[in-house]
Amino acid sequence: MIKTITLISDTHCKNWKEIHPEIKSKIQQTDYAIHCGDYVHKNILDEFILNSNNPIVVHGNSDPVEIRQLIPYTQILKINNLNIGIIHPAWGKEEFDYKELFNDFPSKKLDAIFFGHTHEPVNEVINNTLFVNPGQAYSSFLVPATIAIITINNQNIYCEIREISPAL
Repeated sequence: MIKTITLISDTHCKNWKEIHPEIKSKIQQTDYAIHCGDYVHKNILDEFILNSNNPIVVHGNSDPVEIRQLIPYTQILKINNLNIGIIHPAWGKEEFDYKELFNDFPSKKLDAIFFGHTHEPVNEVINNTLFVNPGQAYSSFLVPATIAIITINNQNIYCEIREISPAL
């Protein structure tokens, strides 16, 4: 059975109106919507959950205590017998070895790890595990917003990183 996921991270917005309309549309169209942390304001978390199909959320290092107490630091999603780890590695620097993310999921063999924090899109297979960072879900000076669209077909995971055109 084919399943689709919209993966975002690092929204860093003050209110839901700032989220790009294309991102809002995508999280409603796919089977799951995953946010890898750094909402920064609780209303972003609330609206993401309210407006997403099957939302999966973790908190990030820029999230206030209120958010950190409500949602987990890591999650594992199982789809078609594939284990997907979800995290916002607050311990990470700008650059770190992605294999270090396995340490946050010591009891599971993971087929994929979805993560945020670095604001840099990643779509890379290391040691038979797909590592995906969707980048940042907001545009900043010379850096477009990006998201990841994941398709799971049986035991195969496909990822496409998409740039979001600036809002008109």
